[in-house]
Amino acid sequence: MRHEQLSELGQQLRVDSVRAAAAAGSGHPTSSMSAADLMAVLMGNHLRYDFEQPDHPGNDHLIFSKGHASPLLYSVYKAAGALRDEEFVTFRKRGSRLEGHPTPRLPWVDVATGSLGQGLPYGVGTALSGKRLDHVPYRVWVLCGDSEMAEGSMWEAFEHAGYERLDNLVAIIDVNRLGQRGPTRHEWDLDAYARRIRAFDWHTIEIDGHDIEAIDRAYAEALSTVGRPTAIVARTMKGRGVASVENREGMHGKPLTHPDEAIAELGGVRNLAVPVLGPPSVTPARPASEGPLALPRYNTGDSVPTRDAFGEAVAAVGTARGDVVALDGEVGDSTRLEYFHKEHPERYFEFFIAEQQLVAAAVGMQARGWNPYVSTFAAFFTRAYDFIRMASVSDANLNLIGSHAGVAIGEDGPSQMGLEDLAALRAVHGSTVLYPCDANQAAQLTAAMAGESGIRYLRTTRGGTPVIYPSSETFPIGGSKVVRATDGDRVTLIGAGVTLHEAVEAADRLAEEGIPARVIDLYSLKPVDAETLRTAAEVTGRLITVEDHHPEGGLGDAVLGAFADGRPVPRMVRLAVRMMPASSTPAEQLSDAGIDADAIVAAARELVGKG
Repeated sequence: MRHEQLSELGQQLRVDSVRAAAAAGSGHPTSSMSAADLMAVLMGNHLRYDFEQPDHPGNDHLIFSKGHASPLLYSVYKAAGALRDEEFVTFRKRGSRLEGHPTPRLPWVDVATGSLGQGLPYGVGTALSGKRLDHVPYRVWVLCGDSEMAEGSMWEAFEHAGYERLDNLVAIIDVNRLGQRGPTRHEWDLDAYARRIRAFDWHTIEIDGHDIEAIDRAYAEALSTVGRPTAIVARTMKGRGVASVENREGMHGKPLTHPDEAIAELGGVRNLAVPVLGPPSVTPARPASEGPLALPRYNTGDSVPTRDAFGEAVAAVGTARGDVVALDGEVGDSTRLEYFHKEHPERYFEFFIAEQQLVAAAVGMQARGWNPYVSTFAAFFTRAYDFIRMASVSDANLNLIGSHAGVAIGEDGPSQMGLEDLAALRAVHGSTVLYPCDANQAAQLTAAMAGESGIRYLRTTRGGTPVIYPSSETFPIGGSKVVRATDGDRVTLIGAGVTLHEAVEAADRLAEEGIPARVIDLYSLKPVDAETLRTAAEVTGRLITVEDHHPEGGLGDAVLGAFADGRPVPRMVRLAVRMMPASSTPAEQLSDAGIDADAIVAAARELVGKG
């Protein structure tokens, strides 16, 4: 498109951003208006995308890291002919696909954004998919806001993209000077941004973000840059083109007071249709499955860490499924993800100690159809929890594996123990939470995760635990295993992971005292096997839950949820980690926390003795 047309298109995008926010009575039109020229030039001359085939493997990817500028994104879609005006004015209304911040309810949106600092890390994952997995020449364009440049996750992304030499990634930074409550840290000092970004091995270009010719040249330069990602640092004005809001504080996140006057000031409504360039014809280099699933098998009676079983199993899953990729946070030798690396190095990605980028890259990869297994210590996923939460908003499919969880890790102490992970992951919408107690169970669940949807979390154990199930046993997600049971059981002991073995020992000791105890292995905490729990409650009338986790939100709460439908709640004792641990041996940790066999026996005696 000619530059005069692109200038008109920029005005159209501003007008439509004003219209959308006015129709909704809310939104961020001024944040959209600052970047309108940047998007006009991109879609008019450089973006390659077939809106009728959003899954086309050659399509570029446009990510709005500043997701609050959704009126601009939807205005782009309208100009491309993907949205009709009747739908466009439903912005932010009940039932509309045009939500306040973009989500994949729209087929042209890869990932949900709106929590700032996430779009560029997602873009790194998408760019890695194109360069190292699919081997196709698409570009990833990420519109970033200057306020979110204060987020540490942005700099994890800059660091990793530079390290990987992702020359298919372009960050467009809309430096409009004003944040939500006032000026940003660096205001219009473009070099303050550019020199920091250059330090991470990026090519940078500083421009006037309202100079159509300069924008066009910058995009062309980005496309011709080889061996480095490019950041275009653009000086813009928030509310550009409307005197009452242009470069004025206090206008963030508000529709314009007089939208009709603003539209007139911008030159009125336009209906330019943009002939967006089509993508090249490409075929992704997707590996075929190499063979049937051959999971490792372990002998009953042996002692095997479930982290070892996970590592061997995920390598086997990678052999059976060519869509599986593995992402590590520099702990693969401990989590045992290194086993996958040895078998499938071309599908293994190291993100070092940058957990936000680690999870974000997986979200970007799954948006391209890959099936990621992401592994780090359970405690360290807390750094990336916002990315996990937003992955759920994206309807993303991720396998998360948290190792070294609970006081059972021993001497490393509380900083490493991950005593909140089960609660955190159970709280994620649509999640699956699994906690295997032995190696065969861990292997089976590792494989089962690959076929599930949503956010799947597997908690593994550092130390060896006895193999109690034969390799032929099956473990459906949402199920449980009754390990001990008689018709005369007087109490039910419920554990998972390391505490299941403590419960088995306690049941053996209680039997010697004439107190028969049922033992349930609740390996699936979400979804939970409510039927088995209710049957146990009917038979024994007494439940004891034991968890290597804080009492809030973990196994005990999962069990209570089975009785939340109004039926009678059995008498219940909940053993959990209620103190702040310190360094000691694993056995001492379990004892000090009151979750070992001794504590279970004592609790059962007291509970049964009360009638």
